[in-house]
Amino acid sequence: MKKDTIRKIIGGILLVSLIVIGFSKPFQEYINIPQHMTVFEGQEHEFAKAEPVVATLSSNGAELAIKQDKNTISLLAKENGNSEMFLELAGFPIKKVDVNVIKDFKVIPGGQSIGVKLNTVGVLVVGHHQINTVDGKASPGDIAGIKVGDIITEINGTKIEKMADVAPFVQEAGDNGKPLKISLTREDGKFETELMPLKDKGESTYKLGLYIRDSAAGIGTMTFYHPPTKKYGALGHVISDMDTKRPIVVDDGQILRSTVTSIEKGSNGNPGEKLARFSNDKEIIGNIVRNSPFGIFGELNKSIKNGLYDKPMPIALSHQVKEGPAQILTVVEDDEVQLFDIEIVSTIPQKFPATKGMVIKVVDSKLLEKTGGIVQGMSGSPIIQDGKVIGAVTHVFVNDPTSGYGVHIEWMLNEAGIDIYESEEKAS
Repeated sequence: MKKDTIRKIIGGILLVSLIVIGFSKPFQEYINIPQHMTVFEGQEHEFAKAEPVVATLSSNGAELAIKQDKNTISLLAKENGNSEMFLELAGFPIKKVDVNVIKDFKVIPGGQSIGVKLNTVGVLVVGHHQINTVDGKASPGDIAGIKVGDIITEINGTKIEKMADVAPFVQEAGDNGKPLKISLTREDGKFETELMPLKDKGESTYKLGLYIRDSAAGIGTMTFYHPPTKKYGALGHVISDMDTKRPIVVDDGQILRSTVTSIEKGSNGNPGEKLARFSNDKEIIGNIVRNSPFGIFGELNKSIKNGLYDKPMPIALSHQVKEGPAQILTVVEDDEVQLFDIEIVSTIPQKFPATKGMVIKVVDSKLLEKTGGIVQGMSGSPIIQDGKVIGAVTHVFVNDPTSGYGVHIEWMLNEAGIDIYESEEKAS
């Protein structure tokens, strides 16, 4: 009996000890040091450590230098390549960290207000409508099984690129009494159907019973420009059709300069909005080749300036972003890019692309007075921290317009087709 009691007491003490150790500061600092780390050449990375822990480098660690005191380790990346860092306690290794040093990478931050024009692949079905025929009301598109969100890519074997391509086929089929052979793209694949156009009684033109669209337009904010490749990224989120709420499949598109004319201030439950127009010259400054969850991407045909940061600036990887002060570049009046203070409330070091990597909060009194916080049209505004581009504004919290999400810059660069890890792969 006594042995069982003693055993339970010892077990309880061990359990409590493990829990206490798990929540202790030294253990948490140990856990927070990653097993794999990527840093840029010439940059310094600092992280906390427990006092008795000592960091050493492998014998081939010529790419790194270490400075350490009782509470921190500073890792200086001197040249690109691979190395190893060991954490030791009382002379015994307790953790190995693989360190990849990649070449310094820079982009020019944006902040400019841009106009966006997207042309869809084929024509997008955005709704059905009933035709009042002599036999009653009917929608040929609905009868043919065509759904909202479908994309019409071919009619009778001919490629469809815009709405004007559709009408001649419809009228000819109606006059000849022969159904159209329609090729469609849907989320779950491609399929074909037949559709017999109908006409309203009292009218001579035949109709599909569908509402269709071949383009979309809006405004957003430029995030970055990479001069060596001429590639850019903007918006930080996908553009969806206003009716179907589904991402637009892009055939091509253009970006133009735009001017902010006014601001609809945001409030709790009512996100605000930038109201803008395309610049008078309607000058096309770049194309759009990709519309993804991370934004729109393409190439600029000319460089653009924001008047504040017009020279390339280093970027920060997701694990280098820290909670605390930061700034955003955005336009709230005309075409002037301004710098505003925000706070990084939380940030998640990510190994794989994700659209929501940071929670941010606007703390700048001027921006709060002007916009109420984050508003529609501000998406894509670059986030700057410690002289580095770390990401972009993406979403606003509906119930708190002062706060929202941000995406890490490395995922936008990846979507743009820019390989910042190229030197790492060569070294490997």
